[in-house]
Amino acid sequence: MIGLIELPTCASTSSWAIEHIAQLSHGSVVFTRKQTAGRGREGRTWLAPEGTLTASVVVDASAAQASAIALAAGLACIHAVAEACPSLATDALSVKWPNDVLLGGRKLAGILCEGTGGRLIIGIGLNRCADLPADLSATSLHLHAVPPDDIVLLQSIRTYVLEAVGLCLARGLAPLLPQLRARDALLGRSVSVETRHGRIEGQGAGIDESGRLLVVVPAGGIATIDAGHVTAW
Repeated sequence: MIGLIELPTCASTSSWAIEHIAQLSHGSVVFTRKQTAGRGREGRTWLAPEGTLTASVVVDASAAQASAIALAAGLACIHAVAEACPSLATDALSVKWPNDVLLGGRKLAGILCEGTGGRLIIGIGLNRCADLPADLSATSLHLHAVPPDDIVLLQSIRTYVLEAVGLCLARGLAPLLPQLRARDALLGRSVSVETRHGRIEGQGAGIDESGRLLVVVPAGGIATIDAGHVTAW
């Protein structure tokens, strides 16, 4: 695979990419089968047991585009998984704003975009054949379908990510909004969002062209949320 840097182990593929950004180019991928200290949003730890595909894709984009590109990367992961596992139901895979991919309503993958030096690092952790704790609200691909070879899946994810990012850079998120709406795990559901300014509750109403979550609130009108932690039911 062109542009693949495979590490026997590392704390975080994104941390490694940030440290070596000067040697990496648009489309470079850092990959490991043993990540020991992955990071999630807002400083959370990302659990990466054996069998988790952990990789970071380097793209020429700014940190200001991170929210839209995280959603685009989520769609890219969905396309790659659906292509590799055609036995999955067409509606089984969905995007949960702001950066998760769900399979059967449970977390399959998480995405974290970080900017550095005019580049964006798209960190992806996807449970390919992971042995997960029973009390974790997550799932693994091998529980639903025969999982593809990890390098084959990674190649497909890279291809779709670069295609989606290119579209975002050229035309913004607007061309992907119909797909996001079709795959929106929060659309029409009751949601509670913890934001920097407090909690917002209401009904998920989609995603706008900037990658912000739209929520219909009980008092009337639509709240526009650019960052937060969502619970849905």
